[in-house]
Order: sequence, then structure tokens, then C-alpha cells
Amino acid sequence: MKGEHSAMPDAAVAHYHLPGLFEFYDFYRAFLPLYRRHREYFYDWCDIASLYGAPEGCIWGGGRVGCGKQDPRAVLALTQEYGLSARLTFSNSLLTEAHLSDPACNALCRLFSEPGGPQNGVIVHSDLLLDYLRTAYPRFYFVSSTTKVLTGFPQLRKELEREAFRFVVPDFRLNRAFDRLAALPQSQKDKVEFLCNECCWFGCTERRACYEAVSRKNLGLPGPEHYCSAPGAAGGYRFSRAMANPGFIGIKAIRDTYLPRGFTQFKIEGRGLGSALILEFLLHYLTRPEYQLAVREELYLDTMLDLF
Repeated sequence: MKGEHSAMPDAAVAHYHLPGLFEFYDFYRAFLPLYRRHREYFYDWCDIASLYGAPEGCIWGGGRVGCGKQDPRAVLALTQEYGLSARLTFSNSLLTEAHLSDPACNALCRLFSEPGGPQNGVIVHSDLLLDYLRTAYPRFYFVSSTTKVLTGFPQLRKELEREAFRFVVPDFRLNRAFDRLAALPQSQKDKVEFLCNECCWFGCTERRACYEAVSRKNLGLPGPEHYCSAPGAAGGYRFSRAMANPGFIGIKAIRDTYLPRGFTQFKIEGRGLGSALILEFLLHYLTRPEYQLAVREELYLDTMLDLF
């Protein structure tokens, strides 16, 4: 189908990777049927490629402390029903050899690497875990996590050259490095997955320490609590503040700048947020303005869904 922006090449499709594989299972169970039933509500130049997340108590987890309690088999069935890739977020940066035998994480890998349905993936930070997973569960594809905080372009280029990764998520502060991004070969452009809606202060120097604190929590290790000292941190996540961030990538930039330059992969953050904010992200990135109220009403009036 040709959309309202038919000047773009037919092949230029933005693929979104959405948060909350486990954390927002109930939300997606309500949203995805609507997305399938009323495709006219949504832009035809973009789609949902994957859901990512980790369940509660997952020691390999990173980025956020997992909070999803949904049965993994139900989660997998939902993604398979809608043809979506499920990505396990195993981006803990502090893993040791002893952690690789964790029974719960290995059980998740066995389940999500079963044949059938779209290929599933793992978002990973630790090279130790990457090497283990590539051998033990070869059906997965792998994503280099943004928790590596790849702020230098040479770092990003080196990561893109690694054949182990299908996608690489750079630090959001490289989102507007257009001169260097444009010089990448198409094979590497295809691997760049931009983090679109980061609310973190653009000048933050503590991002790696923040992620390490989360990794310690997931492992149950002692260590200092990380307290964010960035301007506005006390107010928590605000989409309006994210939109004012110099690294923000909104719908207009995706359509008019990134797609024409050959970039098609876009990650939306939000695993630690509420369902109401996830809905706002999907309204912005997926939904035609004239249908946004209809989508809101369908989901807000769903008596099975708690959006707050």
C-alpha cells in the first residue's frame, strides 16, 4: 500500500522495537488485536518488528530491573500469533562464568529458541554471555545493547563490524551524527538501531554507572545505589522532555531524514514506565493523527486493562 508520503521508496519501512515483552503483556494483548483489525488507523510506512524485555527475577537482565510476571509461554504465544520477534533483554554487564548456568535464564532461552514462528533474539552486553549463547542457543540473533554506552563513533563502527550482531544500538548522543552515519556502507546502516525517545540528560557522564547499578541489583550484589544528578531527574520520565532532547528522533525525522538515508531500525524505550506512556509512544510513532482518539478510546475503555 502507498501511504500519504508516496515520494518515499516503497521499500522504505521503519521497523519499531517496542518495550515490555513481559512487563506490558496485558497492554499488548489489548493493543495488537486493534493494530491488526484496524490497519487504516496506522501509518503504512512503519511496522512493529519486535517486543523486548525480561521477566522479574532474571539475573541476566540489565538496563532495567525486570518486573514482568507473565507466564513466558503465554508471552511467546502472543508474539507468534502476531508475527513479532521476541527479544530477551539480557544486558547485564557484570556476569561471571558462574552465572551462565542460571536455570531460569536457560529455561527462557530453551523456550524462546524453539523452532517455529519468527526468529527471536537476545539483547546482550556481556561478551561472555554472547559467546555462551551463540554456542548453546544458535537459533537466536543478537543485538548489541545500548548499555555499552557507545558514545564514540569509532566505537560504534567497530561494533557494527562484528559479525555476531544483527543490530547495534548506539548511545543516543550519536543519533544526529549525520555526516558520519551517512558514510557507513548500507550493510552497516542496516544494523544501526536508533534509540529514539531517551529522556536522559544529553550531557550525562554517569550513564554507564547507572546501568552497572541495575546489573548489581539484578544479581543481588551489594554496591552503591545510583542517584541520578541530571537536571530534572526528580520529575521522572516525561515524553515532553524527551522530545526536547537533542538526541530525540520523532516521527517526522524518521520519515523525512532517517528512512531516506537508508536507516530503518528504531528502538522505543520504556520498560520501566506505565502503560499509559507506552500508549502515548505508539500514538506518536505509529498512529495517524485522525485516528489517535479512536485508539485511545478503544484502549482506555478496555475494562481488562489498567493503563496507570
